[in-house]
Amino acid sequence: MSKVYSLKAIQKIPVDINIAWEFFSNANNLALITPVNMRFKIISQHNNSDKLYPGQIIEYTVKPLLGIPLYWMTEITHLQDKKYFTDEQRFGPFSFWHHQHHFAPIVGGIEMIDIVHYKLPLWWLGSMANALFVKKQLNDLFYYRSNKIVELFGVL
Repeated sequence: MSKVYSLKAIQKIPVDINIAWEFFSNANNLALITPVNMRFKIISQHNNSDKLYPGQIIEYTVKPLLGIPLYWMTEITHLQDKKYFTDEQRFGPFSFWHHQHHFAPIVGGIEMIDIVHYKLPLWWLGSMANALFVKKQLNDLFYYRSNKIVELFGVL
């Protein structure tokens, strides 16, 4: 059986909480902070809101490996305005995906914390895939996002 893995990313951003929340709680901005080679695209037919809300379903396609398209559906399960939101996979490449996004005002800006728990399908093959490429790919994704956020907002 493959295990549940986790990762945590912390970034300090020199913007006030209102600007940070407006940007990060808009699913349409995800493509701006996702590597172009992953060809991330929101395909939801009924994603009529620029603001996240609990119960919101967001559908994507992403090509993380060898250009093979994957369908991914997440639900915003929890949200407290200007504090945090959580997205959970409903359908997609993981057997479990739980991503918390936390925001807190600090001197000179905000601190953003991402905590992801994930599990891969296929028992020991999932564990092997994590060791061979999934863990690295997720770490690379958060590294890319961190650099892109610095490019967009500056460094604190």
